[in-house]
Amino acid sequence: MEKAKLKKELGLFDVFAISTGAMFSSGFFLLPGLASQYTGPSVFLAYLVSGLFILPAMFSIAEIATALPRAGGTYYFLDRSLGPLVGTIGGFGTYLSLVFKTAFAIIGIGAYAAVFWDVPVKAVAVAATMVFMGINLIGAKKTSGLQSFLIIFLLVVLGGFIFEGLYTVFFTERVEGPSVNDHFKPFFTNGIDGVISAAGFVFVSYLGLTKVASVAEEIKNPERNIPMGMLLSLVVTSIIYFLGVFIMVALIEPDKFATELAPAATAAEKLFKWLPGETGTYLMVGAAMAAFASTGNAGLLSSSRYPFAMGRDKLFPAKFSTVGKSGTPFLSILLTTGIILLLILTLSEEGIAKIASAFQLFIFMLINFSVIVFRKSNIESYDPGFKSPLYPWMQIAGIFISLMLIVYMGWMAVLFTLLITIASVLWYYYYAREKVKREGAIFHWFALLGKYQYAELENEFMTILKEKGLREGDPFDETIIRARITSIEKDMDFETLLIKVAETFATEMHVSRETLVNEFLTTSAIEPALIIPEVSILYAKSEGIDHPSLHIVLSSRGIRKPVGKGGISSEDYIRIFFFLVNPSSESRQQLRMLSRLIDIIEREDFVEEIFDHKSHRKIKEYLLHNERYFTLRLLPNTSQADLIGKKLKEVKFPAGVLVALIERDSETFAPNGETLLQEHDVLTLIGDPKVISRLLQEYLIN
Repeated sequence: MEKAKLKKELGLFDVFAISTGAMFSSGFFLLPGLASQYTGPSVFLAYLVSGLFILPAMFSIAEIATALPRAGGTYYFLDRSLGPLVGTIGGFGTYLSLVFKTAFAIIGIGAYAAVFWDVPVKAVAVAATMVFMGINLIGAKKTSGLQSFLIIFLLVVLGGFIFEGLYTVFFTERVEGPSVNDHFKPFFTNGIDGVISAAGFVFVSYLGLTKVASVAEEIKNPERNIPMGMLLSLVVTSIIYFLGVFIMVALIEPDKFATELAPAATAAEKLFKWLPGETGTYLMVGAAMAAFASTGNAGLLSSSRYPFAMGRDKLFPAKFSTVGKSGTPFLSILLTTGIILLLILTLSEEGIAKIASAFQLFIFMLINFSVIVFRKSNIESYDPGFKSPLYPWMQIAGIFISLMLIVYMGWMAVLFTLLITIASVLWYYYYAREKVKREGAIFHWFALLGKYQYAELENEFMTILKEKGLREGDPFDETIIRARITSIEKDMDFETLLIKVAETFATEMHVSRETLVNEFLTTSAIEPALIIPEVSILYAKSEGIDHPSLHIVLSSRGIRKPVGKGGISSEDYIRIFFFLVNPSSESRQQLRMLSRLIDIIEREDFVEEIFDHKSHRKIKEYLLHNERYFTLRLLPNTSQADLIGKKLKEVKFPAGVLVALIERDSETFAPNGETLLQEHDVLTLIGDPKVISRLLQEYLIN
């Protein structure tokens, strides 16, 4: 057992499966009838309205999650934006909301099982909870594997249900169309207020959409997979909710529908008359069981990450941040399982749904505000791969929608929200306050609160930026290839070196030498994260530069450079300098490239390795050193001999492959189309890893 990072195991389909599975349970199989009590036949419109209402929260969560992919999701976002007090409220509240939602879904397993078998609902729910606990203890990938299977089965059955239902309603005489069907009259039983009340009630159906944020740390390529997976999930779910509930309204008598706890099964019984026996109903019951299972499974996975994240941040006992041999936070999973069992045994279905929705609306209001805070804080290492559209109006609309729906939820739900808030405040002041020494990004926004800025917040975001790596389109490889390398054998002082490097950049890029010198000397809030023994990284931004440029200086003797950290000044002998210059408009791209450089210089024996390479080509290849490149030596009597004597433009390499460097007679240069390839040339090729792998099989590498 150890405190560790969670494994990155989840891809795009896993994100889609977790979100979709978490939404397709109570919302489709339990709530439609109960929700119709608020608005009557127009309940299917309430689902569509509710889906629109969650858009601001979805966009806001997607933005922050791509910038800060960390376990804990909304808790972590609120803590780092509004401070640990609000983080504590958000953490406990969101955790309990997800646990309530999960318990509600698992109860659905028992409810649908009781449709055909004489079994106690809650006993079945307890047994299912224990099964999900076991699966979650094994690992996130095993959990998402089950999730994917359940979702595929569920979507196939629901697709058949909707196709059969629409065909029956509009193209047969078995069921009257909406225009003459008495089930649709009166359409709005309580006017617009009724639709909004129903939308607030079924809002819990969409809460699963945001569960992905709590497992963001375990998602591969989060900047692509989180927003795309969430959007796909919302579109698919909204369509199925809208059409599926419309079919239920058309098929089931209003009085029975309003009290029906298994409306999908009842509707299926009326639809699939052409299947033998009760096959159609059994299929829908199977789909319902799959939906509730997927929600329970995903809910336990995502909610258990909240105690883990809060334990890691000292807002909760540290032992909950312990990770077992399977890479899962087992104590958090056990705690969450215990609370779910307690809720199953003590609360009603409708009570759970309202409570879960109300507090989540409060959290969404804070999350929308957090996006505004992060944007206004001007923390450069806050670098989302996806940005919310229509900022800040999208966030303002989200705050208004949350407040409106909370009012429509009723006094019990509001009271629960207040109780959780008060309890969280008391927990923070009497347990966590003395253990936590940080503030949120909001203190970087308001100048009047500047004295409370938490400098380590930028370092933490820089660490996250480093873990995320480069973004597609970042010109890191090209910058390394174009980099100037200078070796210095004689003694030189740092000021002289700085002026020489700045003069070189100024001549090549037509920028002011003095500006670059001042930029290189400016102490950044993230500079401590970039200090490596015998290595220094200096960086600058300037107007008029159209692409990043790198100058690497190697000093075998070392150059004495003044350094400062924590108010202590000293001097270090630096043997390797990296000077990186970027366009002033690409400050976040510069940080990503700096993060990649840090990854490289943290390699074991980095300094010795660099000085062991005697040619510029080998140094650059060492800095690239990944699956995107390989070297090719042109020798006679080999598979690549036919390249000798050709101009580079005459050689037909696969699309996306670039000959970046040529080494000839110990000299390294960047070629162009007219470059004539000669015997013994060493070519460095870069490109897509899959294409490079095919070339490796085609040519002999020397």
